Amino acid sequence: MIKLNLDEIVSLTGGRLLRAGQAEEITGVASLDEAGSTDVSFLGNEKYYQDFLQTAAGVVLIPPAVPENPDGQTTSALIEVENPSVAFGLVVKKFVSAQRKFQPGVHPSAIVAEGVQFDPEKVSIQAGVIIESGVRIGAGTEIGAGSVICHDVSIGENCLLHANVTVRERCILQNEVVLQPGAVIGSDGYGYALVDGRHETIDQVGIVLLEDRVEVGANSTIDRARFGKTVVGEGSKIDNLVQIGHNVRIGKHCLIVAQSGLAGSTHLGDYVTMAAQTGAVGHLKIHDRAVLSARAVASKDMKGDTVYMGMPGRPIQEEQKKKAAVARLPKLISQVKELQKRVDALDSSES
Repeated sequence: MIKLNLDEIVSLTGGRLLRAGQAEEITGVASLDEAGSTDVSFLGNEKYYQDFLQTAAGVVLIPPAVPENPDGQTTSALIEVENPSVAFGLVVKKFVSAQRKFQPGVHPSAIVAEGVQFDPEKVSIQAGVIIESGVRIGAGTEIGAGSVICHDVSIGENCLLHANVTVRERCILQNEVVLQPGAVIGSDGYGYALVDGRHETIDQVGIVLLEDRVEVGANSTIDRARFGKTVVGEGSKIDNLVQIGHNVRIGKHCLIVAQSGLAGSTHLGDYVTMAAQTGAVGHLKIHDRAVLSARAVASKDMKGDTVYMGMPGRPIQEEQKKKAAVARLPKLISQVKELQKRVDALDSSES
């Protein structure tokens, strides 16, 4: 079990120790309301300030705005950091890396075709894995139980493929790619043509390219291109239950959140965020640093550096004005009805 002292946590987070408190050895991480004396926690949102005052955490990472000796908070060691959430993530990573034991080698139940290029002393292939011919696997990569790697796939260094992942033929994973359980990379794109009253399959002969440090969530699917490549750019993070269609191109450091879907040939710039249950119709461009808030739909090209809301997606200020106007409709209808009664009364008196 890994143990950290205050000096090590300060060094790891780049913070400043404000108060030593009663902390001795830290062995875990937890939320403010659940942490004990051997845990690190963090105050990342002012909504949790009361939890902070009452927490039993051994160490709390706090932002610069918090007083050095807040009233009521007497037991925790306090470390000031620029961004508590990011600093907390560094501590979590330290504990996770210690818990994950990389054990190189090939499990006896794995089926690895002849000619697969890898160093068994530097790669971990777990139980029930199937790896077809022509595959290349870089050093430090781990392939989880029950995964299937189809022929001529290229997997870079230090990748982590969790259990039951499927990577279809000829797809490319660069370095430090993470695939959560059940992810499918390179399934056929959804392409059909109506011929003589029947939907005929259009062959999908392209590939998927995941660049360095891409992460794909559980049960998410990324379709191979009809021809060419479906691309997810460096550092982009895809959540669980996301559908990426064929020939989509996602830029660098994008965030695609749960249950979102991108239709074929959608192009995203860099640092685009698509919140939960957002969607994009095909053959459009969403430019750099655009943000689609939850359930927004991109139905046409979207400018960058703008937050969008609604269906179809509009700049958030426009959509909020529309919603405010809709909220006033019941009152306006009542007012119109009252005015109509007065008009009818006037008409009756004149007649």
